[in-house]
Amino acid sequence: MNNLIFSLNVVLPLVILMFLGVFLRRMKIFDGDFLKELNSFIFKVLLPIHLFNNIYTGRISEKVNLFYIVFAAILVLGTIGILLIIIPKYEKDIRNKGVLIQGLYRSNFILFGMPLCANIFGDEGLTVVTTLIAFIIPIYNFAAVIILDLFTDDRQNYRETILKILSNPLIIGSFVGIMASVFQIQLPSALSKSIGDVAKTATPLALIALGGQIEINNIWKNTKYLVFVSAGKLFIIPGLATLISIAFGYRGVELCALFSMMAPSTAVSSYTMAQQYDCNHELAGQIVFFTTIISPFSIFLFVFILKTYGLF
Repeated sequence: MNNLIFSLNVVLPLVILMFLGVFLRRMKIFDGDFLKELNSFIFKVLLPIHLFNNIYTGRISEKVNLFYIVFAAILVLGTIGILLIIIPKYEKDIRNKGVLIQGLYRSNFILFGMPLCANIFGDEGLTVVTTLIAFIIPIYNFAAVIILDLFTDDRQNYRETILKILSNPLIIGSFVGIMASVFQIQLPSALSKSIGDVAKTATPLALIALGGQIEINNIWKNTKYLVFVSAGKLFIIPGLATLISIAFGYRGVELCALFSMMAPSTAVSSYTMAQQYDCNHELAGQIVFFTTIISPFSIFLFVFILKTYGLF
């Protein structure tokens, strides 16, 4: 019973914030235009500040385990490599191939990973998961560019795309935080407190906005894809990745960060990128919706099992 209550306390705050967004949209307090602007503000301002603050205050330069970072990168790249072999063999529509691969590997790592680890391990969890985010998010973004470009007739300018990725506010926030940590820069206390106060608003607002954006259109025609991606993204891939991590000796906060990297729903930005590359963006949006709805239940199940066996 204690493990059940523990697991509920980890996941329920995330669910409540998402459904608050759904409720506010239904009550017409939010509309599409407002959510679009709010989402832009969150990703361009709040989340980069949140990442910077976690890296800066956590002093990750003193705690980075190079083997751990490499292990996490291999997990992600290995997953992508396997999907690049499997998906094209069974899916014939070129506009779906990249969308399915991206939907299976690319997680809402920032939106779900940070609050999940924080709810379980507190500040220690935030430090470890933020360290991973600083290295894994660029891998997610670069891989998405390559994959979507492989499976589209509308080729992109790689130089412009790479520059766009490098100017991504999330990557800039992580990089500045790493530099401030490495060089042990001391910010004035007033500035540090202000940054900390702003950072605290990022996760709840991001989850509320995510809930407000949940929509469903023509979903039944893609049912087989949605079931396939949801099963793979939320159960099979995180399950295998967690077992591999356990086999390599990871437990506690490090295992939680790896789990949080693989287990959340498909990243919201995957929909935007599918539009940019003229892939099946309708399917991409439905994958985000479907996995977002189911992920709290799958995460709850995993957390309950891992807690029961003393791995968390």
